[in-house]
Formats: sequence, C-alpha cells, structure tokens
Amino acid sequence: MQPVRRTSLIAQVTEQLRAEITSGRWPVGERIPTEPALAELTGTGRNTVREAVQALVHAGMLERRQGSGTYVIATSDLGCTLGKYFASAHERDVLELRQALDVTAAALAARRRDEADVENLRTLLERRNVLWNTAVDAGDAERRAAVAADLALHRAIVAASHNEVYLEFYDSLLPAIEQTIDRHPVDAANSFEPQHAELVQAVIDADPERAASAARHFLTELIALRGPAD
Repeated sequence: MQPVRRTSLIAQVTEQLRAEITSGRWPVGERIPTEPALAELTGTGRNTVREAVQALVHAGMLERRQGSGTYVIATSDLGCTLGKYFASAHERDVLELRQALDVTAAALAARRRDEADVENLRTLLERRNVLWNTAVDAGDAERRAAVAADLALHRAIVAASHNEVYLEFYDSLLPAIEQTIDRHPVDAANSFEPQHAELVQAVIDADPERAASAARHFLTELIALRGPAD
C-alpha cells in the first residue's frame, strides 16, 4: 500500500473552479474572473491559477478567447463531448431539438419555480430586453452581451425546472444555440420581446400549460423564419 499524498494546490484550485461551473454560479457562456481576480479569490499565486484554468480548458469546460477572456463552454467533460457534436449540426436540427427541450422545461419550471427563480427570471428578462433593444448600433462586445443575456434567460427557465439532468444536457446544447443566434441579426426587430415576456410570465404565474404553449409558439415561429435545413 502506497502512502496517501496530499492533493496538490493546483488540483485544489482546479476543483474550486470546477465547482463554480458545475454549481451554475459560472453558467455556460459567461466569462470567468481574470487570473489576478482568481488569485485573490483563492488566495493562491497567478501561476497556480493559470495551471488550474488550463486544466479545465483541456477538460473542455473552459475556452480562452484572444483579447476577450476565458469563457465557460460546458459544465462537464460529457457536456464538452455533446457540445462538439451539436456544433456541427444543422441549424434547423438544433432549433427542433431546442423546441422539444424548451417546451418541457417551461412546463416543469412553471410547476417547480421558487421565489428565487421568479426574481432571477424577472431580472434576466429585463436585462435581455434592454441589451437587444440597444444592440443594433453597438459593437461586437455589446452584441455578444445581448446574445449571452438571451442564453442566460432561457437557461434560467431550464434551471427553474430543478431537474439537474435536464440542465446538464441543455448546457451542452448552449454553444450550438449561440451559433444559431450569431448567424442572424441581433436587434429590437428580431428580439421577440412579447414572446419572451409571455413565456416568463407564464412560468412566474405557475401555469404549466400556458408556459409550454408560449415556448412552443416562440420556437415554432423561430423555426419557420429560419427556413429549411441547410
């Protein structure tokens, strides 16, 4: 029998960062804190933080983007594998899969949402609408912020279903959803603001049938606008 080794500092920090991702505190699509900020938060050196971040980059949970920062792209190694598969899928296929997921999630969320979910959904809806209404004349950073806000809102509805397996699968699909949004205009004319408002309100009102109907109507309309599969 070999002596038990103490976990290395890098491994400990890696697990701390992994926990922030898997818990949802750092959701898919969000930029994580900078290395100096992480070093301060963990009480370790920047080299340790850099190695820990790189370990999660290799695991497929984080992605470094030149000049922008490091972003969460998956909540697990499995999510990374699924994400790579979805990334090469046809846009219409992704939208049809998303429709099935979003409709069920909306109904579950309307049944199970708690007060924290309600407050979060209201905040995310308001932020999303503001960013989409101002994105038409904005630069790339503002456009990406608008897309991220849209993703955060839909993910929050899935999170409000309080089904961890469902959320894990949805997270693996988020990068592909982001790609479909990126291919089209991001502005007030393409915001679907009334549809999002109706969906969120149905969840808040604890009305599963109405929430499912709102999600189905929105995605059906979106699929029709995107046209046939490429």
